[in-house]
Amino acid sequence: MGDNNVNVPPGFRFYPTDEELVVHFLHRKVTLLPCHPDVIPDLDLYPYDPWELDGKALAEGNKWYFYSRTTQSRITSNGYWKPMGIEEPVTNSAGKKVGTKKYFAFYVGEAPSSGIKTNWTMQEYSVSDSAGSTSRSSKRKGRSKIDYSNWVVCRVYERDDDDDGTELSCLDEVFLSLDDLEEISLPN
Repeated sequence: MGDNNVNVPPGFRFYPTDEELVVHFLHRKVTLLPCHPDVIPDLDLYPYDPWELDGKALAEGNKWYFYSRTTQSRITSNGYWKPMGIEEPVTNSAGKKVGTKKYFAFYVGEAPSSGIKTNWTMQEYSVSDSAGSTSRSSKRKGRSKIDYSNWVVCRVYERDDDDDGTELSCLDEVFLSLDDLEEISLPN
């Protein structure tokens, strides 16, 4: 993982599903519940360009994770995050909607009309209001409803030009690396 001052045990890998990001991390964050391990840092994304996230966000492979406060302005020093118009529901194992995932592309430049699209993509996860509905007993006690709109958890990564969204297995990579079958000597 990246140099983000997170104390995790050796061998720790962070590959959360969409449901895990929303339910086990973001929901706990907005409801002020402890999260173990507490590995995702808070980061005000918008002063940083995506290539500056290393060391500031939780890095796992070529992906960076962080919590951020929501804002309408997604402008950085060298560009801006533009919504891609893709919004997907995040559901739990029972099929109930627990959150939303929105996609953004990073553009270099000042204005939306003059920006140049890069390979950087951000997935921004938010909690559904229904995901944390309070029980009847807490409503009777007069507790205020939690505002889930203040925080999001983000996954930022740089796509390859030839990335079609599928990953190769180790064996596929080995077979693709074999240039010429004549160079392989098989035992008799």
